[in-house]
Amino acid sequence: MSAMIRLASLLRPASIAPAIVVLASVLASCGGGGGDACAGRLTVYSGRTEALVAPILDRFNEESDVDVCVRYGDSAELALLIDAEGDRSEVDVFISQSPGAIGFLAGRDRLTPISDATLGLVDERFRSPAGLWVGLSGRVRVLVYNTDLVDPATLPTSALELTGPAYRDQVGLAPTNGSFQDFVTAARQQIGDAETLAFLEGLAANGAQSFANNTAIVEAVGRGEVPYGLVNHYYALQARRENPDLPVANHFFSDGDIGKLILVTAGGVVATSDQSDEAEVLLQFLLGAESQSYFSQQTLEYPLAAGVAPSGELADQPLAGISGAGGDLASLGGELETTEELINQSGLGR
Repeated sequence: MSAMIRLASLLRPASIAPAIVVLASVLASCGGGGGDACAGRLTVYSGRTEALVAPILDRFNEESDVDVCVRYGDSAELALLIDAEGDRSEVDVFISQSPGAIGFLAGRDRLTPISDATLGLVDERFRSPAGLWVGLSGRVRVLVYNTDLVDPATLPTSALELTGPAYRDQVGLAPTNGSFQDFVTAARQQIGDAETLAFLEGLAANGAQSFANNTAIVEAVGRGEVPYGLVNHYYALQARRENPDLPVANHFFSDGDIGKLILVTAGGVVATSDQSDEAEVLLQFLLGAESQSYFSQQTLEYPLAAGVAPSGELADQPLAGISGAGGDLASLGGELETTEELINQSGLGR
């Protein structure tokens, strides 16, 4: 069961014991639950891995007078920990891999409003309508395909086509992965629960193959085990950076299709922070030209702040020209329990 699913299920009254187990594992991975290790410093909980964000957070330490103490973990489990700590939390900034986890905290009144000066650095579709979080970088859901096995002229315009006979046993997906669950939640918002369930059941009946995560899907597509996979765009780009001869490429679905969901990494200020000014300085740094260029060039994501262009082949698909799937990013964190039920009901979650 994925962390985002556990986040939804652990909040049920009957799930206190499992919640304690998860919190204990988070505390262990973070190096302990006390505040002494980070005392006097800006405390950041990051759902983005250390390899991805540590370099740019180190630059913030170098360029500012703010000393940062970072604890890394799974976005959902860190969000659950912040919520469980409640008014005792000593976390100042939460960086979430996906909008679902930070949306959960917003819904639990665990975040404080961000200033208009910070929110205004990004387009309103990439920030909380209530001003509680702001997008830092973006990913687009795509269909990765094997270029040796697939004629680009035959690629589908809609993710809904993947239930057809031409794709039987041909599609890889990760039903327990947070980004797939966000994709399903957004589909529910756009086409409704009944049609979303029918789509998921169609994938299951059509022999869609399950993998643990996006990386495993891209690797399988590159080996030719499956010709197609539903992933976030940057996984294929990173794989080709490591192996330029890998026969994988991204296919963007038509604008407005449920398969063309734009997801964001997001940052917010925890409501109990006594360093909210410093927290905003960090968010503004992450939205500055240096950080946004880092996300664009090093992690191969879309920069969200105005004035920074995407790098490489993403320049041919700028976010400004992408009309992603409909739906409210801010509400993704509050609908995961029903999403879990639909995935399991369809047969994909087993």
